[in-house]
Amino acid sequence: MATTKTQDVDKFIKDAAGLDTKREKEIGQHIGYRYDVNMVPDYARLTPFLEKYIEMMGWDDLNWLEDVHMGYEEGRPAIFDRNCNGWVTIPPEMKLPEDQQGRDMLARELLIKFQMSKKHPLWDLKRAYKKF
Repeated sequence: MATTKTQDVDKFIKDAAGLDTKREKEIGQHIGYRYDVNMVPDYARLTPFLEKYIEMMGWDDLNWLEDVHMGYEEGRPAIFDRNCNGWVTIPPEMKLPEDQQGRDMLARELLIKFQMSKKHPLWDLKRAYKKF
């Protein structure tokens, strides 16, 4: 039996009320794009660092950073870095913005800074395999 549009909307509302997937339960929050594929960052909240980064890169938008969000690893605020396939935890003394959009902008900035730092695991690969 086919579902009606009303049943689909009711299911969406029911699903959005709780943490449904295993991954959402692991990170303790909803994966926003599961519910709204048009969800994009609020560009009015760009940090000065991100504004300069986007300008230097010659981009019109956040591009690959749009799906970077502040999550939690073992109860601590953290960002998932796909390049090293691991969580980067936020220093405990760092004050986080109250709202998710602000935390996400901070997460994007911190991820870029970490990936550019000598502490990032890919730094060793660059040193070992750089040709020039």
